[in-house]
Amino acid sequence: MNLEKLESTLGVNFKNKDLLTQALTHRSYLNENPDFSLDHNERLEFLGDAVLELAVTDYLYRNYSNPEGELTSWRASLVNSKMLATIGTRLELNEFLLLSKGEAKDSGRARQYILTNAVEAIIGAIYLDRGYEFASEFVHKFILPELDDIIKNKLHKDSKSLLQELAQEKVSITPVYKVLNEWGPDHDRHFKIGVYLGEEAVGEGEGVSKQEAQQSAAENALINKGWKE
Repeated sequence: MNLEKLESTLGVNFKNKDLLTQALTHRSYLNENPDFSLDHNERLEFLGDAVLELAVTDYLYRNYSNPEGELTSWRASLVNSKMLATIGTRLELNEFLLLSKGEAKDSGRARQYILTNAVEAIIGAIYLDRGYEFASEFVHKFILPELDDIIKNKLHKDSKSLLQELAQEKVSITPVYKVLNEWGPDHDRHFKIGVYLGEEAVGEGEGVSKQEAQQSAAENALINKGWKE
């Protein structure tokens, strides 16, 4: 695996190359390679998620005087799984991911989720290896440039945000999401989520992450309530 090529793309020369390798290691790879010397990337993903959110929040706070709700919607659009999977594809991370043979063949939604996690894990690895400033530079270089398009085309009005906005406006209730079912191994979980307005079940959705399933449920609820244009 040519990490130098990836480092060049990322604009980061890692002191500890193992951190970058670990960021690219999916849990499924260890199942087939139990003697592999590194852990999978889930802890780095956990860390990177927090660093990403801080970097985006700090940028929005310093550069825009919009209300909190609007800034929150913009941030959600920048850090959601769909956006991060797109960034991961642009960075050609598929070329570097360490996956099981089965996962390597999958190019569907599960792969998109793996790409999302890898981007977050890379941010976590950069933070540990080079510090917050380098991690923030990565976010500024690859993720924040998407903000103009989000604002211009109102892409921050995702289904979940729109449902909350309309539910509060029309019935003065905040939607609540509940996990109805989950299945699959740890590296390939699937979720079924229901959304409720008070006691009323208004929608259901499925996805390879809770966030994706919530968006699907919100979309279903908007249709069921007749609130979708």
